[in-house]
Amino acid sequence: MQSLLNEIIVGHLSAFMLVFMRTGIALMIMPGIGDSFVAPQVRLHFALAFALVLTPFLAPVLPPLPAAAPELVTLLLSEAFIGMFIGTVMRIMITALDTAGGVISIQSGFANALVFNPMTASQGSVVGALYSITGVTLLFVSNMHHYMLASVVDSYTLFPALAKTPDMKPIMDVAVQTVSAAFRIGIQLATPFLIIGTIVQFGFGLLGRLMPQIQIFFLALPVQILMGLVMLTMVFSAGMMFWMNSFDALVNDALNP
Repeated sequence: MQSLLNEIIVGHLSAFMLVFMRTGIALMIMPGIGDSFVAPQVRLHFALAFALVLTPFLAPVLPPLPAAAPELVTLLLSEAFIGMFIGTVMRIMITALDTAGGVISIQSGFANALVFNPMTASQGSVVGALYSITGVTLLFVSNMHHYMLASVVDSYTLFPALAKTPDMKPIMDVAVQTVSAAFRIGIQLATPFLIIGTIVQFGFGLLGRLMPQIQIFFLALPVQILMGLVMLTMVFSAGMMFWMNSFDALVNDALNP
């Protein structure tokens, strides 16, 4: 009876602790669930429930509880680092929307219109906040959050739980590729506005040279804002679909190669 209780308490508790270290930290960082507008108690309870459900299924692939304290600390820190990496990869894709919104705001004359962006927990452009909030909403509407949670579970195949420091080279390579891809996607989302903005600025610059007496800046800003709103109406839905497909492909390549 004592051995049975020891197996249940020590074995399952250690497995739950390891699962919670990885999944809990990943959930605290990933978009939607880990955003600042979600109450910390809600995030903590969801992470505990998620780890509790996964523990019986993941226990066979987890290592036994190390006898030495340094090995236990190394194992826990390794799991925490992997969870942080998984959540960060998903979070970086939200910065693509904020980057696109910043470029669009500059090209459309909204650069001085700053609002609090709840997705990044900082002040940013109004268009960036619109893109970021819409992106996270689409993740939940399209059930993409199920895919994000499944990626956390599948990470045990790519990053097994071992009582040693994980190999940093592939992790750093994925991080660099993710940041580069997020910036590239943000610029691609803003490309129509860059083209139209350049044409408008060139036209008004030429008009200013031909008719210096005209207060060109008073004429340019309303037209710039109007063209930005028209372009935003035309390309917003297509841009969000492009971002969703890029998010799916990037997370799949990074966490499920």
